[in-house]
Amino acid sequence: MKQDVNTPQRSFFENFAVKVTKATGSTAAFILALLSVIVWVITGPIFHYSENWQLVINTGTTIITFLMVFLIQKAQNKDSLAIQLKLNELVAAHEFASNRLVNVENMTEDELKVIQKYYGKLSDFTKKEESLQQSHSIDEAKGMHDLKKEMEDELEARFKK
Repeated sequence: MKQDVNTPQRSFFENFAVKVTKATGSTAAFILALLSVIVWVITGPIFHYSENWQLVINTGTTIITFLMVFLIQKAQNKDSLAIQLKLNELVAAHEFASNRLVNVENMTEDELKVIQKYYGKLSDFTKKEESLQQSHSIDEAKGMHDLKKEMEDELEARFKK
């Protein structure tokens, strides 16, 4: 089967990680692991529940767990990057979205907390809106809130006279 010219080739490790991650996440892999444990338990009396018998399962599970951590992390990193890129594309493409959020995953925790505070304020502003479907950027929401507040103050001043 020919590879598309526009599709970049994956490295050996990337191909391996993708295949192993898919395989180990399958029902067949779970059943194989379960059967391995059952066989180990059944062989207990044969080996008189010796230390070597226990060492077999402990060593096997430790090695498999150790290696799987790295394979799962590799797959998770790739998935996370793909999701971030898709979200960045949506933010960049939307006319009313705040472009401050493009590449937000590379900000420090303190910078993220500042943005979280802004969205808390945005939430407060939008709670005062009559329509639940109305959407604003942070700046637009603050501007609209300030404008409405000025209008309310002006109306109150007129009626108090």
